[in-house]
Amino acid sequence: MDLLAGELAISRATLYRAVGSRDALLGEVFWAIAKVLIAEAAGEAGGTGPDRVIAVSRIFTELLDSAPQMRTFVAAEPQTAARVLFTAAAELRHHAIDAQLRIFVESGIEGDPADLRRRAALYLRTLEGVLYGPLLGSGPIAFEAAEPALRALLTENTGLTD
Repeated sequence: MDLLAGELAISRATLYRAVGSRDALLGEVFWAIAKVLIAEAAGEAGGTGPDRVIAVSRIFTELLDSAPQMRTFVAAEPQTAARVLFTAAAELRHHAIDAQLRIFVESGIEGDPADLRRRAALYLRTLEGVLYGPLLGSGPIAFEAAEPALRALLTENTGLTD
């Protein structure tokens, strides 16, 4: 934050007033990167329905895996990365669920809006296991290993409704 404040020619106090916290700033940076990668993945994915959702997820996973800055940050600051990426209070999580819900709808996945949102949140948690397995303590998880679970969340009969 000191370096950034210096680069922006503002005080640290001004920077903190503007961004709230380092975690909040990192969350916004991660979200900016994710939006670009999601758009690229959605543009490349073909098909409709569950096949398209899976294709978007697979392409996004490949794109994120090839982002060395993200891998470097997660390796260097695993606790910060976990806080920013996984906590319910983090704005990044809300953005990611909203984006997954949009991918569902754009792909033709239908259902009760509240149920779709729950499915999007669970889908995202499952995908995070692939994206960040080592950070979550599970070790690397291949996309192919998670695909049956992801695909199961794309049908209306999930049992997730109240």
